[in-house]
Amino acid sequence: MKIVAIEPINMSAAQVRRYEQLFNQIGHQFVCFPDRSEDPIILKQRLKHADVAIVSNIRLNSDILSSSSRLKLLSVAFTGLDHIDLGFCYDQGIEIMNTSGYATTAVAELTVGLIIDLYRRITFFNNEIRNGGSRKNFLGKQMRGKTAGIIGTGLIGKETALSLKALGCKVIAWDKIEDPDLRSSGIPYYPLDELLSISDIISLHLPLNEQTENLISAEKLELCQPNAILINTARGKIVNTSALAHALRNGIIAGAAIDVFDAEPPLPQNHPLLTVPNCILLPHVGYATCEAFDTRIEMAVNNVIRWLKGQE
Repeated sequence: MKIVAIEPINMSAAQVRRYEQLFNQIGHQFVCFPDRSEDPIILKQRLKHADVAIVSNIRLNSDILSSSSRLKLLSVAFTGLDHIDLGFCYDQGIEIMNTSGYATTAVAELTVGLIIDLYRRITFFNNEIRNGGSRKNFLGKQMRGKTAGIIGTGLIGKETALSLKALGCKVIAWDKIEDPDLRSSGIPYYPLDELLSISDIISLHLPLNEQTENLISAEKLELCQPNAILINTARGKIVNTSALAHALRNGIIAGAAIDVFDAEPPLPQNHPLLTVPNCILLPHVGYATCEAFDTRIEMAVNNVIRWLKGQE
């Protein structure tokens, strides 16, 4: 079979050579394209003769996927799958394997960092001091003793919850499926509306689907305390962007830190969050650490090997 990495997913030249030899030894061909392209024409060319394709978060719609009549497996070097036309894959019998868990620690750590940044205004004061400013009698907040509401308790939400608990927060959670380990560690589950109404810190860790799109609406934000801060390192469309901008401008909530958007940055100049107060914006870096990228490469390739061997 021909296994094609349609983008390098941060593989070094040495790693590419190692995987070429590995797949050759078990009777398969491995090709890794050295650059990332989102041009549909180029993607179609790269997929044309692929039996297996490795990809990260490049959007693959039915038009692009249909360019290969041989495609049997997508090994997605990413956790979310909302960039893949799942309906087309299901209809064509194309199997999909993701790399869930590769960035668990990376995203959880960034979440904690964003909370501290909002509470102590680290980014803001870095810019202030470089422009001749000072503290101006600002008083920050401490995390210890704050109620942190975790919305979504999969791998990342769970690690975030335990990290915040270790830092002295009172952690509560909401998810459609409750995690018994979190419950046994003293983290209770609450109805979503109640969690929103009593949390000082609200952190989102949900996949994007029909049930979660616009979950954090204007109505949900109205339930929050005016001192609440919102962290979104999950998916942009889980939050209604216009409603969040309105909430920040009008003091409905105190602050937000956003690593994910409706579309990947760069953001248009008229994006509503660019001009709102006390809002930290990052270019989707939660998953992007050296350690996480090394892990996802291994997971993506091992998924292909397990599939070739007929393993679950």
